[in-house]
Amino acid sequence: MNVRRRLISGAAAAAAAALGLGALSACSTAGAAGGTGKFDVVASFYPMAFLAEQIGGSHAHVTTLTQPGQEPHDLDISARQTAQLQDSDAVLYLKGLQPSVDDAVAQSEIGTKIDATSLTTLEEHGTEVGGHAEAHDTHGGEESGTKDPHVWLDPVRYARIAEGVGKAFEKADPDHAADYRENTAALVKRLKALDTRYATGLGNTRTRVFLTTHAAFGYLAERYGLTEEAVSGLDPESEPSAARVKELERMAKADGVTTVFYETLVNDGTARTVARDARLRTDVLDPVEGITGKSRGRDYIQVMDANLQALRKALGAK
Repeated sequence: MNVRRRLISGAAAAAAAALGLGALSACSTAGAAGGTGKFDVVASFYPMAFLAEQIGGSHAHVTTLTQPGQEPHDLDISARQTAQLQDSDAVLYLKGLQPSVDDAVAQSEIGTKIDATSLTTLEEHGTEVGGHAEAHDTHGGEESGTKDPHVWLDPVRYARIAEGVGKAFEKADPDHAADYRENTAALVKRLKALDTRYATGLGNTRTRVFLTTHAAFGYLAERYGLTEEAVSGLDPESEPSAARVKELERMAKADGVTTVFYETLVNDGTARTVARDARLRTDVLDPVEGITGKSRGRDYIQVMDANLQALRKALGAK
């Protein structure tokens, strides 16, 4: 049962037929985005797909536009994916992270468009976020004033988004509203438990400053009273200035930083260069933008728990 069948334009129908509506990779399964007999949801990338799968349960068929191992910021939607998007019942995305997704959703006729940014609030983050920046305020960062989209890395904000997604599913597919409500409550409970583990695990550490190559962890830093110092800005491919690298070396020595964190989907060359020059270790802090064979866990919760252990080690948790 497709919750809502719509008439699509002749051009879109012809494009869909010509392209055969081939399979997209889902978080756990692969399949076409429409006509599955379930509530067909297209998610823009992994954190949205995880919510859709957990909340939709057995009633939803979830596909994702961003393939495992693909850097989501770089996604360029194909004509085939645009056709699949058109034939789905709902789309779940995070506006501002992937411009090609934003454009495709705006031009589509999907009745249920769920923008995760409308379910929480975004803040302006630069290369330095948290208590260290507030205390010293020596620089605003290379991307000061830019809205940070990485809200899913704060379990509390992510739980709020989950609640909003659950309500949207209930409205779009009322026949299964009770199950969506139950699934949402179960997921929120797991996210609250994750938040408790972070608050407890990071409550007493030798230093409160951590160093990353990609400024993805600002919301996490603010939630748990830490300071994120990033080599690059919100764009994982941006290159740091020589002055920024020197500044980070001075900061690392002053604040007792031991580790430069990098991520699995982005080249680690910058992290290793900074670590070598500052005589620091390197380790992975995963922004959970996708799950691959290199991920330290099979889903969002497991990878976030692995991140917690990496932070505890780097910060000297007691």
